[in-house]
Amino acid sequence: MARPLGVPVDLVVVGAPARPGWGTRLGRFVRRKPLGAAGGAIMLLMVLTAVLAPWLQTHDPIATDAAYTLGQPNAEHWLGTDHLGRDIYSRIVHGAWVSLIVGLGSTLLGSVLGGIIGLLSAYLGGKTDLITQRALDILQGLPLLVLALVMSAALGPSVRNVIIAISIPIIPRASRVIRASVLSIREMQYVEAARALGVRHLRTAFRHILPNTVGPFIVLCTAQLGSAILVEATLSFLGMGIPEPYPSWGRMLSVSAAEYAQKAPHLVLFPGIAISLVVFGSNLLGDALRDTLDPRLRGSR
Repeated sequence: MARPLGVPVDLVVVGAPARPGWGTRLGRFVRRKPLGAAGGAIMLLMVLTAVLAPWLQTHDPIATDAAYTLGQPNAEHWLGTDHLGRDIYSRIVHGAWVSLIVGLGSTLLGSVLGGIIGLLSAYLGGKTDLITQRALDILQGLPLLVLALVMSAALGPSVRNVIIAISIPIIPRASRVIRASVLSIREMQYVEAARALGVRHLRTAFRHILPNTVGPFIVLCTAQLGSAILVEATLSFLGMGIPEPYPSWGRMLSVSAAEYAQKAPHLVLFPGIAISLVVFGSNLLGDALRDTLDPRLRGSR
């Protein structure tokens, strides 16, 4: 017997199971990758320190006090003072902002430019790929620090120039990672279908191929972030990075390491710990994300 019109019919829709939320995924990541979670906590602490630096500081980071130079840690100056009487704790807190800006800026700039080059090089192939890869081989032949030193010396010391100088050596590394992903993705059936339908090459590359390289791109940025922060500290240590009066961890080491390391070891100890923790945390997080996002490595560790 047919059901009269207007009478609701109960429908049971059978579909795919609900995907776990962000909280569930985060808890699973913490359980499976505790070291990666610890690295993420360190990086989160750095970001919060950088963002909240004006509220976390106890003194003006560039204000000098001739009456209290090379002061030991005490209740007023938690980590002591440097040779000009500047509060080390406040300078480290603001140095986190400088390191974060330079690290993120150079990593994103180099990774985005390198990713676009790698995408177009792999998708177009032929002579375009050959010429592009040989040019990138020349850049990659130089160590990251050496190339960053050359670029920094040519551009001069400033925050913008340091970001550019560090991003240039990241371009060939990012290009190689994205190119390797694109070479396998472009042979997929949905890419062949897009070509058969007459979709333009640029649209195919950026609409259908590029979104599938997000996983390797995130891992690349995380892995390069620690290297970028370390290179910035090295450039500042050599006097070719962040200029005064910006508080930089590398410059803090440069000023105090040679002359005051034995007399006031806290000048070297605390900036060195800050640099080591951030680089260590970035490497741990990058390694864990690589194992999580790369299907070939899932379950291998």
